[in-house]
Amino acid sequence: MSALPEPQPAAGTLPRTVVLIGLMGAGKSCIGRKLAARIGAPFVDADEEIERAAGLTVAEIFAKYGESAFRDGERRVMSRLIQGSPSIVSAGGGAFMDAETRDLIKGNAVSIWLRADLETLVARTKGRSHRPLLNKGDPREILAELMRVRGPTYAEADLVVETGVDNPNVTTARVLAALEGHLGHPLAERAES
Repeated sequence: MSALPEPQPAAGTLPRTVVLIGLMGAGKSCIGRKLAARIGAPFVDADEEIERAAGLTVAEIFAKYGESAFRDGERRVMSRLIQGSPSIVSAGGGAFMDAETRDLIKGNAVSIWLRADLETLVARTKGRSHRPLLNKGDPREILAELMRVRGPTYAEADLVVETGVDNPNVTTARVLAALEGHLGHPLAERAES
């Protein structure tokens, strides 16, 4: 007896959570908000959820408890977000580097790596003191090293979309097209020409 085919979601339906991954400055929050608005899905910034749960900023958590404690809290928050109603989630830059969090994302969500070049990342993060990892030395060198170390793991994402100098609306359209191609059905109404 052959198995019945799995029912396909209707056009416009987000079947599971989409997690945007990438380095700080790649545009996860900006593109995530625009993508969510475009398809009528909720948007959640994981770092904001972590701050709300801890009652501290990310920088304060790092300073007071260290990166390990932050990653533990991040793992719990990501689990809650991914297992909730389908939404667009902007993950912190290190979330996908944690093996447990990465396995959770791979098994229950669609992951999209927003990949940006070094110049874009440096320009977008310049002068922002709320980035704990960039406060430990030369931001350009730190970002270059993070790109080198995290790139191979980020490449395990379901989809990779380049970000950079394009207008965020153009990047959002590319992300949407890649996501729809991956899911096999449209998520947003197309504007009439």
